[in-house]
Amino acid sequence: MEKLELIATTTFGLEAVCKRELLDLGFEDKLVENGKVTFFATEKDIPKANIWLRTAERVLLKMGEFKALSFEELFERTKALPWDEWIPEDGNFIVEGKSVSSKLFSISDSQRIVEKAIVEKLKTKYNVEWFKKSGVKYTVEVSLLKDIATLTIDTSGEGLHKRGYRDRAGDAPIKETLAAAMILLSFWNKERTLLDPFCGSGTIPIEAAMIGKNIAPGLDRNFAAEEWVRIPKEYWSEARRDAFKAIDNNVKLDILGCDIDKRSILRARDNAANLGLEEDIQFFMKDMRDVDLKDDYGVVITNPPYGERMGEKEEIEQLYTDLGKKFKELNTWSMYIITSEESFEKLYGKKADRKRKLYNGRIKVDYYQFYGPKPPKEN
Repeated sequence: MEKLELIATTTFGLEAVCKRELLDLGFEDKLVENGKVTFFATEKDIPKANIWLRTAERVLLKMGEFKALSFEELFERTKALPWDEWIPEDGNFIVEGKSVSSKLFSISDSQRIVEKAIVEKLKTKYNVEWFKKSGVKYTVEVSLLKDIATLTIDTSGEGLHKRGYRDRAGDAPIKETLAAAMILLSFWNKERTLLDPFCGSGTIPIEAAMIGKNIAPGLDRNFAAEEWVRIPKEYWSEARRDAFKAIDNNVKLDILGCDIDKRSILRARDNAANLGLEEDIQFFMKDMRDVDLKDDYGVVITNPPYGERMGEKEEIEQLYTDLGKKFKELNTWSMYIITSEESFEKLYGKKADRKRKLYNGRIKVDYYQFYGPKPPKEN
């Protein structure tokens, strides 16, 4: 089967996590760059990548890449690409674009040139002068970075963070992809207790339960490429059957989520129930200061309130100080906390073993990692 180049796009800072996911899925990675990982795959792998990737934002089919210093060059090189092998005569293709540090800085002009080039290419196969575009949608993107044009078609449709379970979200929800990355970057595993003391609508506990039970994150949603003529329907059916078979329904998880807001807890329970995980996660309403915990090698992974979005600065600072005091006595616990507060370590009362720069939406955050000892059976 023909080898294709696919691109898994990511939030900045998650490229290495996504690369590890791709390697674990059996893909051969080619290149890791800011915000994306290029890898080799086949048509059958397009469903697999979309259904299984937890930290990628989208999976793009790479049509071509070349230097473009003029619109004439962009037109001719785009026209030479095999658009006719993917887009049918009635294909409803639209062109999106972006340009950074490139001579061809006009995005609208670049989009127009690329669309014209694709039309000219399709004319050579379908022998028509006008395309109705009444069929399946194909989202083409021309990305210009330092005069290098990358042409892709989006296979995902809606962003992969939209798993389908989060009907109700809180006031400041964390993206599912970032929540999954926080878990994958931690030392938590399905044998250990996990607590999110600021669980909101339950995203971190739910993503952890999905990882613990090996539930593919895209199992309950649809993708743009499912409607493409080029990819047989049985590829999608087979990928979903394999994903269902991979679920570990026998694993016993100890995942806890608490919040002081009753509405958040109700949302979290509903979201977990959408995946049938209501028996795997305990959500309860309580201030984190009052939660009773055993010193039993548990793991905290959390996205606490930060900035002016969620409350006054003084309240947030006191919250972080109290969080540090709460877990100071729990010597065997590991803590993983994401926040935009630059003085977090001072407020928490301890320097992190590792700090990783990430982004929560457009907000620059740091992921503070405090390592506790390994449980005895892991030694």
